[in-house]
This record gives sequence, C-alpha cells and structure tokens, in this order.
Amino acid sequence: MVALAGITFASQAVGSDYHNDHTMPGTESQQVADMFQGRESVDTIQVVAEGDLAKFPAVLDKLRGLPHVATVGEPQAGDGIAFATVALDAKGVPVEDVRRVIDTAQSTDLRVELGGELVRGAEETAGGGAEGAGMLAALVILVLMFGSLLAAGLPLITAVFAVGTTVGIIILASHLVDLPDYAPPVMILVGLGVGVDYALLIFARYRSELLAGRDRDTAATRALDTAGRSVLFAGATVIIALLGLLALGLGSLQGLALAVTLTVLLTLVASLTLLPALLSLLGKRIEKAVRRRAHKPHGDRWRAWAAGIQRRPWPALVLAVAALAALSLPALGMRLGFADAGTEASSSTSRQAYDLLAKGFGPGFNGPLVVVARGEQQPGLPQVLADTPGVAKVLPPQQTPNGTVVMLYPTSAPQDEATHDLVTRLRTDVLPTLSGSTFLVGGATAAADDYAEAVSDRLPLFVLVVVGLSALLLMVVFRSILIPLKAAVLNLLSIGAAMGVVTLVFGDGLFGVQSGPVEAFVPVLIFAIVFGLSMDYEVFLLSRMHEEWRRTGDAAHAVREGMAGTGGVITAAAAIMIVVFGAFLFSPDRMLQQFGLGLAVAVLLDAVVIRCLIVPAVMRLFGSAAWWLPRPLVRRLPRVALEHA
Repeated sequence: MVALAGITFASQAVGSDYHNDHTMPGTESQQVADMFQGRESVDTIQVVAEGDLAKFPAVLDKLRGLPHVATVGEPQAGDGIAFATVALDAKGVPVEDVRRVIDTAQSTDLRVELGGELVRGAEETAGGGAEGAGMLAALVILVLMFGSLLAAGLPLITAVFAVGTTVGIIILASHLVDLPDYAPPVMILVGLGVGVDYALLIFARYRSELLAGRDRDTAATRALDTAGRSVLFAGATVIIALLGLLALGLGSLQGLALAVTLTVLLTLVASLTLLPALLSLLGKRIEKAVRRRAHKPHGDRWRAWAAGIQRRPWPALVLAVAALAALSLPALGMRLGFADAGTEASSSTSRQAYDLLAKGFGPGFNGPLVVVARGEQQPGLPQVLADTPGVAKVLPPQQTPNGTVVMLYPTSAPQDEATHDLVTRLRTDVLPTLSGSTFLVGGATAAADDYAEAVSDRLPLFVLVVVGLSALLLMVVFRSILIPLKAAVLNLLSIGAAMGVVTLVFGDGLFGVQSGPVEAFVPVLIFAIVFGLSMDYEVFLLSRMHEEWRRTGDAAHAVREGMAGTGGVITAAAAIMIVVFGAFLFSPDRMLQQFGLGLAVAVLLDAVVIRCLIVPAVMRLFGSAAWWLPRPLVRRLPRVALEHA
C-alpha cells in the first residue's frame, strides 16, 4: 500500500508524456513521412461549416485569442461547404483547451463541425466509465459465487492494487520510453481481468481447502502451493507472449507490450503476496462466511456434465470444433488498417466534419496520397496520375530538395477498399512504367497498408515462437506429448473464432456498426493476451485432472473430478473477464471496442466451448495416453510440479 501511495503521488506530480509512434522504417510511406518531418511542429484543428457561409468568418474570429490558438487560416470553399485550419501554438495541447475551441466555434447561424486528431482525442476522453462498469459487474458475480461481500472484495482489492500501481509506474516511464496514449486503458482492461482472475483462482482453492476441514494457515499454504503455482505458470506464459511482441519491431506496440507485461507481472506479485496477507488479516471472518455455505453441493453438476460428455465424446467434439471453425472463417478476409474519423460515431463532431468535407470536396479529400519522384524530371507525371482510374484530382507538382512531390485525391474514402487498390495500382502498375526516377507513395492509406503488411509478414514467426514455447512448458509440467498439442490447436481455434467475430462486427458492419478496417495491431495483441489467458484455464483445469490421475490412475475419473473441482471457478473467472472486457464495447474509442470484443469473445468461447465441451471429450478419447511421454524425454526433461497431492 505504501508503494501504491508513493508511486501515485510521484506520477501525479510529474504527469505523463505519451507518444504514438506508428513509424515503420524502410517502408515507402515512412520514407515520404520522413521527408516532411519537422515541417509541422504544431497540432491543427479543422473547422468545417455548412449553410450561410457569409457568416463563417465571424465564427473564425471568435477563435482568435483563445488559449493556444496561434493562427486561424483563411476559409476554403467547396460545394456548399467551407473549412479553415486552426493552428495551435504547441504539440500536446490540454484537452480542456481543445474542448474550449470546440464549444466556442458553435454557431446558431450555420452548422459548424470540427475535425482533426485533437478533436477525436477530446471526444474519446469525454467518454469512458467502462472500467467502473466492469468492476461493478465483477463484484456482483463474486458476491453470487461466494455469498459474502468481504470474500468477493478480496480479488477486486488485489486487482485494483496491481492496476493502480502499474498505471503510476507507466506514467513515470512515459518520460523515458515511447508509450502510446492508449496504453493506460489497455493496461486497465487487461489488469482488471487478469488480476481478478488470478486472485480468484487462488482464493477459490483456499475456500475448497477450508471446506475440506483444514485450518486457515494450512488452507492458505496449500492454496499457494497448488493454485498459486498454476497462476505463476499461466502468468509466465502471458508474459512470454507479450515480450514476443518486442521482436516484431512495430513502433508503439513495443512500448505497449512492455506496459501490459508490467501489468501482468504486478498482478502476479499482488496475487501471490498481497492476497495471502489479506487472507491472514481477514481469515477468521472469511472462514465464517465460507463455512456458512458449506452445506451447498460442490461440483456435482460439473461432475455429471463431464460424465455425460464422456459417454458421447465424438458428437460434442465435432459440433464444438465445427462451430469454432465456422466462426474463424471471416477472419480470413480481415482487412487491417487504422481507423480515422470516418469510422467514428455518426453523432460525433469529428465524424460530421469528415462527412461534410467529403460532401463538399469529394471522399478522397480526407485522405490524400503523396507521390515523390527522385531522379530525373518527370513533367508527364501529373498527367499519368490524373489518367489513373481511382484518381479524382491531382495538384500541381512541387519541387523540393527531396524530389518532385505531387499530391492527389482519390475518388474513394481513405478506409475504402478502392483506395487500397489505388495505392497498390500506383506502386505496381503505374509508376514502374516511368523510367529515370525512383517513386515513393505515401499518405494515410499507404501508411496503413505498409503497417498491415509488416504485421502480416512478421505474425507467423511470432505465433510459431509463442505457441512453441508454451507447448514446451506444458510438456515439461504435465509430462505429456498430447496435452500441449491439444492446447496449442484449441487456443489457436478460439483466437481465430474471436477474430472472426471482430471481423464480422467491425469489418463487415454487423449489428449496424460502422464498417472499416480492424486496427492493425489489435490481432497481434489479442493473440498474445488470449493465448496466455487460455493457458491459465488450461493449466488450472489440467492440474486438478493431473492431481487425480496421479492419485487414482483412472483417466476418466480424473477428468470428472477435474471438472468438478474447477468448473465453477473457471466459469466465474471467465464471466468476470467477459464483463470487464465487454464493458469496453461502450468506450468511444474504436480500437478499445475491437480489443474488448475480441478478448470477451475469446474468453467466452474458451470457457464454454473448449473447457466445457472439447476438453472433456478429447481427454476421454485420449484416455491414459494423455499423460504419456516418451522415455527419452522422461529422462531428459526436468520435473516441475504444479499441483501437490
């Protein structure tokens, strides 16, 4: 608690210094961006008007003299639409001053909307509350599970401590390393889910030991020596997956990976240190609450469910795998990119400004492309570009020290598939026909394409390394060949199904959601986190099965008792994660919405389809072979026990 107070005080005194770094060194779009680096040292806001445009200058006059407003540009008129650019006097202007500009620009004489990254950020900051809603829902689930507000509060206290400490550390660290401004909500999202999950698994084992007749000290010791080991292993798997993101070399994603890794690490520390301390302080009162519910049946329904699956394993297995495979299919058509104001809520001023600019100046006005020619003069370049299908307008070329620069506007919006096709056409078909120069294509759509291509190129190796290391750890722990193979395949299936749902909702516009690309780094993050979380449930369930297998030697009995001992806890833990992650669907940030949906769906499928249907069916079909390991490996692999009988 002293650490939390000290870090919080220091972070509030220093403040944050977040920086979004989506650079991709070596790509065409990045080379173009580097040429113009430093030319725009301040942030800008676009003020867009529709209606009686003669009154627009009066609106702009109101903005002059506001805090941080440096200059207000002259209005530019289109088809019934006009806009002006407001330049601020610095980067990182406080949100309050941005909102003051938004409020001051409003007029009763004509329609005025404002756009730009600062405006989008101010609107997103004005939303929120997802964390609180998720925590409240988690508390309700825990109270229903344990029947005591005190017992339900322990996992939440542990999670809040870990998350609060991590946020303070990350605020301080933002002055030393590049961390994106979306790091805190992602950290809170993961930290709350993982923190409650880990603490719940340990506390649930503590409760079961009390119900078995053991005293408080013995129950706490056995809970840490069993569930604590499982949590430690599962957390290590998440950390390995997250650290693997560093090898991708994807700008801000590296800083985000470090931030989330630190979050998981501190939740582990809190679950293994703070939670036992709380159990020691409050153990007597908790024991009374636990023993009041001792008469209730424990695990009978899960035992019966497992027995039913064991009687007919093939139908359950085929049906579940087919469902996951069907949900995974849309992910094959996933289009990666970066969201812009065109994917914001239709009620937001940034989205309405975007739509007005598209109405007055054409859809491509919101995402111009830049072509740079290095080498010989290319007097015919503007005409070649103008004759290219998909190009609406080409501006006069400009001669710069870096070469000839030509800006063009597509006929389609930045997020449109046609704009992506235009970038590809320019790079592969149009510009290579011109000799004597080297050509580069940049702009927002080109940068998104380059980033998505980099993710796609590096993802297979990342997946292979994470899956391979996790499978190796499972092999060492459970002394088995089949179990790690099963875990790897099932985890990939659940992640694929989750990404399929994300594609359906955000890519195809299911349920009326604005369609557009999936944020380029969301699939990578979801894979890293979900793979680790899936291992969490895998280890917790299989540890109990392994414990019974070593005690009885009966594979079928081990499956039933493993389900009986962990089914309720895994379901409760999954329900908490689902409500915490799902609460971020109400965030105004589209990236957080995608992230929350992907994690919530993955956990739901893992807990319901995989743990309740596939695992008992597969373990029944494996029989005793599930715990088989070739003799050469038996001698060479170290022995690491998670569960002690």
